[in-house]
Amino acid sequence: MKGIGRVAVGAVALAQGLAVQGAAAQAPAPRPDQQAFRALYQELVETDTSVSSGSCTVLADKVAAHLKAAGYADDQITLFSTPDHPKEGGLVAILPGTSKTLKPMLLLGHLDVVTAKREDWTRDPFKMVEENGYFYGRGTSDMKAMDAIWIDAMMRFKKEGFHPKRTIKLALTCGEETTWAFNGAQWLAKNKPDLIAAEFALNEGGGGRSDGHGKVVVMNLHVGEKLVQNYKIETTNPGGHSSVPVPDNAIYELADALQKVAHYEFPLQLNDTTRAYFAKAGAVRGDAIGQAMVAIAKNPGDKAAEAVLNQDRSYHSMLRTTCVATLLEGGHANNALPQRAAANVNCRIFPGNSVESIQQSLATAIGDPKVAVTLVPPIRPVPVTPPLDAKIVGPAEKLVAKYYPGVPLVPTMSTGGTDGIFLEAIGIPVYGPPGTFGDPDGNGAHGLNERAAVASVYTGRDLLQELVKAYADPR
Repeated sequence: MKGIGRVAVGAVALAQGLAVQGAAAQAPAPRPDQQAFRALYQELVETDTSVSSGSCTVLADKVAAHLKAAGYADDQITLFSTPDHPKEGGLVAILPGTSKTLKPMLLLGHLDVVTAKREDWTRDPFKMVEENGYFYGRGTSDMKAMDAIWIDAMMRFKKEGFHPKRTIKLALTCGEETTWAFNGAQWLAKNKPDLIAAEFALNEGGGGRSDGHGKVVVMNLHVGEKLVQNYKIETTNPGGHSSVPVPDNAIYELADALQKVAHYEFPLQLNDTTRAYFAKAGAVRGDAIGQAMVAIAKNPGDKAAEAVLNQDRSYHSMLRTTCVATLLEGGHANNALPQRAAANVNCRIFPGNSVESIQQSLATAIGDPKVAVTLVPPIRPVPVTPPLDAKIVGPAEKLVAKYYPGVPLVPTMSTGGTDGIFLEAIGIPVYGPPGTFGDPDGNGAHGLNERAAVASVYTGRDLLQELVKAYADPR
């Protein structure tokens, strides 16, 4: 514990300095321990774990080697995969606690990343580049920074001889970024529940948000998420020869249907978590967006406030269910009228709405009985919103005040889906802790030129490792 105080002071100075100078400022030279961490982070980013061209199993093996080098015994590390998905393996590592009464805690992270095409990127997506105050590369933001933080923490704890009261478990899995492939978190919950059993888990989804210029304006504690569900919108037609076209064309009908989906706005909704988020986060902002946040928390029917918030992609999504077309297919020959055209529509459903009700809303918005709207498996467990437990919130608030002075910690609902739903289905509450932060534009996660601010990664590392110690060794 002695070294953490000095580390924290340096991290706070780094975060405050960059907040004043902006994200593009030149950061101080990293400390020796940060350099070692950076090498680990780089190894994770530069190991391709996309479902199209990479292997989570390869990376899991590399992580296991690091943990063993740090002193973990073979029986404290479990590598797993299945014969039908040999590249989508993962691992569970355990640092035993001394208490016979405190239940374990679990650190969860996914190793897989969204596919990235080199020709679309400014830089090689699988080479980590540090430039203008950011780390660039696929996974730098989602979520290999947190993976590296968890792995580094487990290694440091072992090397330091830290003996926590509460057992600390680490689960690194594959398949979070796909809905049709193997999912390691789901597999563990179903096949190895005792291995990952915990009183609570820490996962992605929390963190914080900057103003886009390096100043952190809010830190978040993730306490709930939307339900992810895919739908197929499909049109069919007898087809025929392309030399004699007819107005009744499956591709045109699909295009018309998608235009209606694109312009359909689901109604605004709030729950306890999002209402608290907008009220608290908005109160500390001195701009029009902050005023709108406070106003919408007081009155969800305030259309002027809603219009302001809808200009921000994150807030727009946090206020409602959203559905967007993500994949297209159709036709069968260059010289034939299409017999079939289909699109995948990916929905992020606000808690309290069923998948069937959203299906009906899409069908109503399209308003064409010839267009079929069907559910696409898998149909995942309904997310469970965990309680705002004082033993989770208290230490997080103290450390946010230490590392980000004056920045509020606000509970938030994730607009993206996480693997936390599979743990919650077996009774493990899942929280996304504060620590790192992102920019309003989403930092390119799932898109082009993904990045993470250097200050975010280094400061988040120090905060999160101290937070894990606080949870594992409560006093």
